[in-house]
Amino acid sequence: MSIPANLKYTSDHEWIRVEGQEAFIGITDYAQSELGEIIYVEVETVGETLNEGEVFGTVEAVKTVSEMFLPVDGEVLAYNDELTDKPELVNEDPYGKGWIVKISVSNPAQVDALLSADAYAKLLG
Repeated sequence: MSIPANLKYTSDHEWIRVEGQEAFIGITDYAQSELGEIIYVEVETVGETLNEGEVFGTVEAVKTVSEMFLPVDGEVLAYNDELTDKPELVNEDPYGKGWIVKISVSNPAQVDALLSADAYAKLLG
């Protein structure tokens, strides 16, 4: 299972990659493997400003639907449109082409409080 060191993680299995004042968010390799084959990704929060921990969308797998939670405060700027036709990208490349939303980070200090790759690996056991 892949846990890239350049990302930060939540205990709810989201990852965040900060690039300046913006960040990309998705679900971890662990999360996608637990969910199984992802058949639909829904994000209806583009243009909204959400707080850390608020639901920004859902991921639907063959047997379940799972909510996704924003790791930090921010405005949802964009949804990865490629997932509309190819939701399986979340399974195939969760940290690359399978990113889910791009946000504008409101409070960069919140990023520092998230889990490092080592801490996330320990959380998984």
